[in-house]
Amino acid sequence: MNRSDTDTDTDTEARHREKMQRLKAAVDARIAQAQEDTGVLLVLTGPGKGKSSSAFGMVARALGHGMKVGVVQFIKGATPTGEERFFRRFPDEVTYHVTGEGFTWETQNRARDIERAQAGWVLARGLLQREDVPLVVLDELNIVLAHGYLELDTVLADLTARPLHQHVVVTGRGAPPALVELAQTVSDIKVVKHAFRQGIRAQPGLEL
Repeated sequence: MNRSDTDTDTDTEARHREKMQRLKAAVDARIAQAQEDTGVLLVLTGPGKGKSSSAFGMVARALGHGMKVGVVQFIKGATPTGEERFFRRFPDEVTYHVTGEGFTWETQNRARDIERAQAGWVLARGLLQREDVPLVVLDELNIVLAHGYLELDTVLADLTARPLHQHVVVTGRGAPPALVELAQTVSDIKVVKHAFRQGIRAQPGLEL
């Protein structure tokens, strides 16, 4: 390595350090401004894969902090999922309800789907009133709202009335605009590629 190469490396390192120092100052300033501790309503929506996966990653994270968690799975239920099989191993920490009986194209019974969704919301409302459950996951709630199986105003009112420090994660494509407006954090997950479109069926550990 000649002297010019050494000088170039030194200049590059100096510029990088200066850039990172400016970035750190900006991030530290934002952190200093974010001092409120409160429950967050987080909505995971969109057609892409990973909405429920993300939600159950947060369940694992919460358990790592010694928190209790409540889960209500709408729509799903025809076949036990991997997350259900796993988190039911922690009955003292996780209250787990599966209220669906399968996707709507499988059940083909709107009246029964509405009945199961409403029964699920009774359970969800109970969790949303518990001070001792800091995290509640409402998996595929967006789907039942999109189909009109639950009254949106009732759901929004119950979410608003929950304990101050309780976090709620709502999943499912097609989140209604009013729910998006109410939420503090919203992720719209897109599709770039999906194995199913290439003829690969759902795989245990990935989709199930």
